[in-house]
Amino acid sequence: MLRDDNWLLSLGTFLPLAGVLVIMLLPKAREDAAKGVALLASAATLAVGILTALRFDYGAAGSMQFVVDREWIPLIKSSYFIGLDGISLPLYLLSMVVTFLVVIYSLDHVPSPGNPRAFFALMLVLQTGMAGTFIAQDLILFFVFFEVVLLPMYFLIGVWGGEQRQYASLKFFLYTMFGSALMLVAFLALFFKTGGESFAIPFLVEQGGTLGRTLQIWIFAGMFVGFAVKVPMFPFHTWLPDAHTQAPTQGSVILAAILLKLGTYGFVRIAIPTLPDAAVAWAPWIGGLAVVGIIYGALGCLAQTDMKRLIAFSSVAHMGFVMLGISTLTDFGVSAAMFGMVAHGLITGMLFFVAGSVKERYHTLEIKRLGGLLVQAPRLGWILGFTSMASLGLPGLAGFWGEFPAILSAYSPAEGLNVTTYRVYMVIAALGTVLAAAYLLWLFQRVAFGQPKPEFAGSGSGHGDGHGHGSGHASGDGHGIGDVNRFEWLAWTPLLVAILLFGVVPNLLFSVFDPAVQGILKAFGG
Repeated sequence: MLRDDNWLLSLGTFLPLAGVLVIMLLPKAREDAAKGVALLASAATLAVGILTALRFDYGAAGSMQFVVDREWIPLIKSSYFIGLDGISLPLYLLSMVVTFLVVIYSLDHVPSPGNPRAFFALMLVLQTGMAGTFIAQDLILFFVFFEVVLLPMYFLIGVWGGEQRQYASLKFFLYTMFGSALMLVAFLALFFKTGGESFAIPFLVEQGGTLGRTLQIWIFAGMFVGFAVKVPMFPFHTWLPDAHTQAPTQGSVILAAILLKLGTYGFVRIAIPTLPDAAVAWAPWIGGLAVVGIIYGALGCLAQTDMKRLIAFSSVAHMGFVMLGISTLTDFGVSAAMFGMVAHGLITGMLFFVAGSVKERYHTLEIKRLGGLLVQAPRLGWILGFTSMASLGLPGLAGFWGEFPAILSAYSPAEGLNVTTYRVYMVIAALGTVLAAAYLLWLFQRVAFGQPKPEFAGSGSGHGDGHGHGSGHASGDGHGIGDVNRFEWLAWTPLLVAILLFGVVPNLLFSVFDPAVQGILKAFGG
């Protein structure tokens, strides 16, 4: 669909890089100015995103809009081909919202060691990579954006992370690079086997189904590993708890809210529509690994002593529900999975924000040392409670619509899939929700209830001064454990409102996803 506003996507994707350029030109003495530039760049990017959403034709959410298709690297037949439909719009917007809120939070919480310039510049580069991945309609362009995300995240963990940051960042880098290498091989195989004419995803969707079943299965295997590492699916998940535990709060939020979605989005946008026969062959295995991940992630949570590590393991379980929905190859299942991606982004991003603020106040995330949060910082305690309830799938909050329909979709998978197998998956996944309630309520009870431990008991009433100065920074003796400060309120309120809004009116998202999902699943009778 050609229109006069198809410049919007390019502007929304590359605008943060203008902020990076300005930050790099700032003199070293003006490090604080980097905060203002990052705030302005991320706010302007979000404004472009909102304008894009307002101009989006929701009646035609199943077709590509704001399309730009220009020659890029003619030598390898790759084009600058971008577009937005009902599947990518919510994720594209989510990446902008989360980056903007993380920048607001960072105004008062720049992780040490200092150097705000490098920190904010990396944030903005990350934003470009995330947004670009969701709009790319060419495999090479997709791969470039997919990889752009890797370096800023590596440095965020490696420079501003915890004590074992070098180990965690290297593990993250090596796992993702290994997956990406296999993914690139699969992309090239798909390109050459469909005649070597184009890397455009719509073209490959048309041609991919004509390939032999065995060839499709092998090409799918490469894509599967590339995307599964990013999700991360069991057994490719081991980099995630380390990366989350060592990353600064901002890194954890972006990793949970957006980066894990790049893998699930890759399955929905590329792997399944381009290789339909292979998708049917692989689906039971994907579903099987998804339910193993749900149970394994939940049991892993119950064994954790560190609050952040527990939330990281919960991501393995929650992304299991998303992958179970995708593996059914039905409109209902994939729409539930897409909803689950957005809900997980909002809820788990929020949980990591809370964990970061707890660590800042208590200088520890060891669950057994924490306690009495509702006494010392009641607002922070209630926010933790609200987000925990959303994460365990309480009806009326966004998490419910990501988990419940995904479980339900396994009752009747697409044609060609074994119904009995999927109903067994459904029962196992349902057990996972019980375990989710167990570990999240256990976490909330241990951290928020009771009286503060003696080492932190000397703090005041727990109400911050509301200005963000001193109220959010605890000293080692436990004095002055302040409640939520204004920077935290500004960063968190939109997420909390969205969790409630999408829980009460889930159709706000389902109505956008569904037409596009039906288009992608045409090959399966969608």
